[in-house]
Amino acid sequence: MSGQTELFSPPAQDGQALAAMQIEELRAQLTRWAHAYYVLDAPSVPDGEYDRVYQQLERLEAAHPALITPDSPTQRVLGSVLPGLAAVRHAVPMLSIRTETDTEATGAQAFDARIRRELGLAEGDPPVEYIAEPKFDGLAMNLRYEQGRLVQAATRGDGELGEDVTHAIRTIRQIPLSLQGEQVPPVIEVRGEVYMRGADFERLNQRQQAAGEKLFVNPRNAAAGAVRQLDARIAAQRPLSFFAYGLGEVTPPEQGGPRFATHYALLQRLKSWGFPVAAEARIAHGAAELAAFHRAMGAQRAALPYGIDGVVYKVNGLALQRQLGFVTREPRWAVAHKYPPQEMVTTVQAIDVQVGRTGKLTPVARLAPVFVGGATVTNATLHNLFELRRKRVRVGDAVIVRRAGDVIPEVLGRVEEGAVRQPYVPNFHMPRACPVCGSAVVREPGETDHRCSGGLFCGAQRKQALLHFASRKAMDIEGLGEKLVDQLVDQDILHSLPGIYGLQVDQLAGLDRMGEKSAQNLCDALEKSKHTTLARFLYALGIRNVGEATAKDLARHFGQLDALLAADVDALMQVNDVGPVVAESIRTFFAQPHNTEVVQQLRAAGVRWSEAAPAAAARLPLAGKTVVLTGQLPTLSRDAAKDLLEAAGAKVAGSVSKKTSYVVAGAEAGSKLAKAQALGLPVLDEEGLRRLLAKEPD
Repeated sequence: MSGQTELFSPPAQDGQALAAMQIEELRAQLTRWAHAYYVLDAPSVPDGEYDRVYQQLERLEAAHPALITPDSPTQRVLGSVLPGLAAVRHAVPMLSIRTETDTEATGAQAFDARIRRELGLAEGDPPVEYIAEPKFDGLAMNLRYEQGRLVQAATRGDGELGEDVTHAIRTIRQIPLSLQGEQVPPVIEVRGEVYMRGADFERLNQRQQAAGEKLFVNPRNAAAGAVRQLDARIAAQRPLSFFAYGLGEVTPPEQGGPRFATHYALLQRLKSWGFPVAAEARIAHGAAELAAFHRAMGAQRAALPYGIDGVVYKVNGLALQRQLGFVTREPRWAVAHKYPPQEMVTTVQAIDVQVGRTGKLTPVARLAPVFVGGATVTNATLHNLFELRRKRVRVGDAVIVRRAGDVIPEVLGRVEEGAVRQPYVPNFHMPRACPVCGSAVVREPGETDHRCSGGLFCGAQRKQALLHFASRKAMDIEGLGEKLVDQLVDQDILHSLPGIYGLQVDQLAGLDRMGEKSAQNLCDALEKSKHTTLARFLYALGIRNVGEATAKDLARHFGQLDALLAADVDALMQVNDVGPVVAESIRTFFAQPHNTEVVQQLRAAGVRWSEAAPAAAARLPLAGKTVVLTGQLPTLSRDAAKDLLEAAGAKVAGSVSKKTSYVVAGAEAGSKLAKAQALGLPVLDEEGLRRLLAKEPD
């Protein structure tokens, strides 16, 4: 929505009917925008525009309090604090479903075989149609709507009796206060899961830590605690989300209720009424497709924005569900197919330090072996010294270990209840010298991580340093990839960066997947890479906090390597976009004798570049300008155009904004070009770019 004009003029005196109409329109607009933002994850207006219209609605409602209704967007957070949570008897019991603990494909096969047996299907009959959904790790919730408006929200409780948490649930933006769309029944109970996204949970704990308050153990506990808050204002501060997946009590079809043939159709209707439904839900036919869904969800489990502990299979046809019925308090037509547990308790036997490929020092807990997340775990990360201190973990403690998919196992914290600590166990301290190379261990101001300053010299960082040095935007050594670097380091052939330029054809030809021709090609690429630019060379060194753009700024500013080597922190901070943290990183790197020795050895091996007078002595034509490249230019590659622009002093950005100076567009330019035209920005083709580069500086 563009412009800042009021949607409506203020109502005239005694214009109650006009005010009511205006309020209804504003509520409908805000509801549509909120649905796009919170449910569809596709914001349709800027936050400022939403806030402006929201405030306009607040003003109208304040002027006409009799028109305020419970489903107004302004009424999500109510101010009163409840004395306690009232009991709610569920009209339709919230039953649990059976859990399949066989975490392999045979778990899906057993469920399908049981369903086919109950339905009396022969081996040659068609496969049963199911719907497969993620099993959310959250809090089950029943939402009751009457005449389309939310009137009550209740927890599962014991299945018969739950707790009234309407005041807290109203604060969840994904839950509609009134149902949109067609065929909304007079009474309907929507069931689903209240949960907390992983990223929201991390941000919540960061806020808790900054405020000196207790941290939450996991997203499920944080969500459950938020829902049961007696003060809705506290609940509103917790970032909760919701997925709908079923129904409780519903007005029957003959009295105006909905009629569904399948569970999948039910989910689609819930979406049309404004509820979020898991996009991962799939129709599956037979055991093989159920097992494939379980396997696929397991593979992407760690990457999902929310936690799951399994998947749920349901017979899709509602008539078949009724035919299958229930056994005890569980439906025969559904099952939860679990994954291996992700959290277990074990004991810390020692705490060691591991030096990573980038030089980061990580404290690692050596554990009594424990089976968790489908594998036996003996080591788990403690992340950094500050996390270790916060969790108060010491040798001998019983701890909770978490493993999710292929994610590195981590220690969540020590077991407090019933735990007995030895009379005296010293605190862990980070070493002052790198345990691999002996270089000084440093921690930059404001950083939580300790790092080895050995850089190019440290054996733990050798493979990463070699791969980065050879990468396309650094020295661009074609053929020197990860598998070859692994062989060269593991077979003790390559010990440092300068050693690259001493490799011989006969040495390389004897390696796995390397014939004489491949070896000769690599040697030719090594020789070609010796002629480079100062910017590429600086980037190739892998100095912490020095990316491609900063390396170009340094090369342009100093012009010569020796001038850079002699620069102190104050001189470095004169470079464009170099602040105190980056300046300190550069100074720390070149202060290590190991690193300067490697630089000199590389120069001695023949690595060279053209040096020039510092850019400070010259005026650059595009200094202070921001340029965006889009589409394919006739003769210039994207990298070549970027190099030319940056050499002229321009900053090359990835997105178009009002601050963009020029947009250079080639063939098949897309949304960036359209946005530039909408903003009225100067758009150049390749010829226009060359004319711009040839201009004299202002």
